Amino acid sequence: MPCHGGFSHVGAIPAEQGGAIAIEPRINDRIRVPEVRLVGPNGEQIGIVRIEQALGLARDHDLDLVEVAAEARPPVAKLMDYGKFKYEAAQKARESRKNQSNTQIKEMKLRLKIGDHDYETKKGHVVRFLKDGDKVKITIMFRGREQSRPELGMALLKRLADDVIEDGTVEQVPRQEGRNMHMVLTPTRKKSEARVETEKAKEARIAERVAKAEAEKALEAELRQAAADKAKETPKKKRGPADNMDPDVDL
Repeated sequence: MPCHGGFSHVGAIPAEQGGAIAIEPRINDRIRVPEVRLVGPNGEQIGIVRIEQALGLARDHDLDLVEVAAEARPPVAKLMDYGKFKYEAAQKARESRKNQSNTQIKEMKLRLKIGDHDYETKKGHVVRFLKDGDKVKITIMFRGREQSRPELGMALLKRLADDVIEDGTVEQVPRQEGRNMHMVLTPTRKKSEARVETEKAKEARIAERVAKAEAEKALEAELRQAAADKAKETPKKKRGPADNMDPDVDL
């Protein structure tokens, strides 16, 4: 809510993260300069006015006078609803933190003489990591004389990079360090985008299961109704004297 009357005193407040101190701008009667370059609530330039006149305009329009450029000469002040401004800024910051890419680095280790089945399995894990928006560090571990054949490791890493090109690209080219060779793949999509797509896929699977259950329920009800209708249409056979006779008794 905008400040009126006595005009509130706003000082330093703790930042939301990191323990740093965030200094809020001076507002209303805390602006102690003889004059300001005034900006209207819609960004219009009013010009240089005495501070008393600027404060009067703020009261008349039920707004706050906020110093937005203290280093200017004279300082720049703007008429605004400071409470609403702070709330919207906090909402934007919260949304930004929510959507920021909290990218993790996963690691996948390969042997130089990896079999086709193991390769496909590990490649599947790499694709899953990339689709989730995470980077993947690929490590090839050399044994014994394999260290003298780094070109084989390069070829294996290139093969993997080519196989997952739709979901990730090479961020760090293959580099050998002692007995190991490393390569880093980065996802083609941001973490936030991957999260949104995952949620959509989950919702689609739930909707599909619900639709399938409803279809099965409708089919079951239809079959029960058909059986009931058939039972009504089939006439009952009247029992006669012959029906009470024992077929094993000779007459």
